[in-house]
Amino acid sequence: MPVATERIGILLVNSGTPDAAEPGAVRAFLRRFLSDPRVIDLPRALWLPLLYGVILPWRPHRVAGRYRRIWSAAGSPLRELSRELRAQLAGALNARLLAPLSVELGMLYSAPEVGEALRRLRAGGARRLLVLPLFPQYCAATTGAVYDQVSAELRRWRALPDVHFIADYHDHPGYIEALRASVSAHWEAHGRTAHLLMSFHGIPERYARHGDPYFDRCHATARLLADELLLADGAWSVSFQSRFGPAPWLQPYTRTVLTGMPARGVREVTVVCPGFAVDCLETLEEIAIDDRAAFLRAGGERFAYVPALNAGAAHAQCLADVITQHCQAWTDALAARLPAARDASA
Repeated sequence: MPVATERIGILLVNSGTPDAAEPGAVRAFLRRFLSDPRVIDLPRALWLPLLYGVILPWRPHRVAGRYRRIWSAAGSPLRELSRELRAQLAGALNARLLAPLSVELGMLYSAPEVGEALRRLRAGGARRLLVLPLFPQYCAATTGAVYDQVSAELRRWRALPDVHFIADYHDHPGYIEALRASVSAHWEAHGRTAHLLMSFHGIPERYARHGDPYFDRCHATARLLADELLLADGAWSVSFQSRFGPAPWLQPYTRTVLTGMPARGVREVTVVCPGFAVDCLETLEEIAIDDRAAFLRAGGERFAYVPALNAGAAHAQCLADVITQHCQAWTDALAARLPAARDASA
């Protein structure tokens, strides 16, 4: 009798990235991204003519220029760092769990596709599936989109796996500790500033009014991190970045906060973006380049950006903690089968 090959499949999902820092590739990415009703919830009859008639003909050229400022020889930072994180996480999980498992990476709006990653897990023998969106704070525009795409792929399968979906990990102790250690290490290496600004990706205000818990999750993460860093009230604040379109988004806006700081006597600031698992356009270009320049023009004297947790060992270990807790029953059951299967095959 052969040894059992049944595995646990771990699917990591990030947002995605253009294949190149060129207008054509950016247009293809934006078309997929901005066509998703989870991202833009306007009526299709209103939104799609605007998207195809105004935004896609013009915006990709400007956005491609922004991508070129952060593009590397390896390509997109988001894709490469996400791949490195997948590898680090697979190593961390295989070192601690006895049950056989596979870890794959999928992207919502670019390669590698979510469906492709799921099919690779199935081909590798995964009969139990755990989905971890790389968005620490739940938001329907991100986590909800992951759920949609996973469900769309599974609807095509005859034999469905057991599925467990992790909604978020915004207050997980290991995640907060990894953030604390990252900020502390940055201050030790580069010097501490008097103020820490925690900038999260924004969403339209109406999403929150309609029940999306994202705003509260961001503030919960920020409060936990501030407490772990022993920061006094007034020594830290929360803001929201990456606004798109004329509608009001979650406030205060990061650029407004930064440019207003010098007038209030805050001329040195550290910025961290706890909602981004890995660095990307919104952190490396928007925050670390453009917002830095805006802060200095407004009279600021020192601006420091703390990199995302990226593929560091602490990040891999905290995600391994999250996954281990959610699939403990699976791993125990599969690990118990392996000795019996080996004995039967001897």
